[in-house]
Amino acid sequence: MSKKELGIYIHIPFCKQKCYYCDFVSFANRTNCVKEYIESLIKEIENYKLEEYIVTTIYIGGGTPSYIESKYIEKIINKIKEKFEIDNQCEITIEVNPGTVTKQKLEKYKESGINRISIGLQTIDNNLLKQIGRIHTYEEFIKTYKDAQIVGLKNINIDLIIGIPNQKLEDIEKEIKEVIKLNPNHISTYSLIVEEGTILEQKIQKKEYKLPSEEVEREMYWYIKKELEKNGYIHYEISNFSKKDKMSKHNKNCWEQKEYIGLGVAAHSYIDNIRYSNIEDIEKYISNIKSKNFQKNVIIQERQTAEDKKKEYMLLGLRKIEGVSIREFKNKFNENPLFKFKEELEKLKKDKLIEIQKDKIKLTNEGIDLANIVWEEFV
Repeated sequence: MSKKELGIYIHIPFCKQKCYYCDFVSFANRTNCVKEYIESLIKEIENYKLEEYIVTTIYIGGGTPSYIESKYIEKIINKIKEKFEIDNQCEITIEVNPGTVTKQKLEKYKESGINRISIGLQTIDNNLLKQIGRIHTYEEFIKTYKDAQIVGLKNINIDLIIGIPNQKLEDIEKEIKEVIKLNPNHISTYSLIVEEGTILEQKIQKKEYKLPSEEVEREMYWYIKKELEKNGYIHYEISNFSKKDKMSKHNKNCWEQKEYIGLGVAAHSYIDNIRYSNIEDIEKYISNIKSKNFQKNVIIQERQTAEDKKKEYMLLGLRKIEGVSIREFKNKFNENPLFKFKEELEKLKKDKLIEIQKDKIKLTNEGIDLANIVWEEFV
């Protein structure tokens, strides 16, 4: 019997400075507890017993994983390799931010088995970077990008943000030309979301910052889509573009409802139809592991029923540009989604948010623009 695929997410919650838009569980200037945190994370790895799985993706995110010493990253990966069976083609990604990573760190990452990096550029405009609390400049990003290529880390994603206060369409036009010149394998472009309680929200409320209009933000998105596709990038998910065969396996597996475990504070997992997360309090997380009370760190978010799983499959599948395969839905659930979700699909089709092809249910351009409305039909 073949083993089931498993993804692993590792949360490194430390940052040099918290970005103004960030509401992730992360901590600025908490280097005093890095060693203790990594030791706890290693013990959490050791506590798992998943012999029936083979690890096909590992994703190290944050926070800013490149902020901590590379020896800790090496230690985590070595422990995972020791504890789990790792697929020969395992994709191992780490998020890095310019201003926190050096060529020496990148060399250590490659030596440890990391074969993909995701660099948080966000924008090439240094004034806009400063405005959203980023600690790096575009010039520092270029150095990081070139250093990664020199050490042999050539599978690179670049993160971009659109809809930044004071950002204009012409800024995006210039930005995309520069990014395309670099020829990365993967580009992710996210719309800025103003999260409650962030510095960005406060600045907008005080009228210090003004966001671009929704119409301008959509123009930015469709300009990026057009230019990237024109230059050989495949638009495979609402926010993601890649060269052929360079899609993010880790994210793709999540959208296809494959299982994964999350390690570290606030990390989320999906195993045996149960979605759960670790607690967000870093001191309690460490304390519970020290006293071997691993279960005290776990919060059950959802025990999925068969109906829940079908709805979620539709919701996640429609994020992919190729849409939901009717045949694959039938194979997985022994049911036809066209009948199962007849009312929802008819409503979305009437509103021109989806189209139904021979074997696909997929978003239209209007559906991509109004994706949140589509998701609501399946929640």
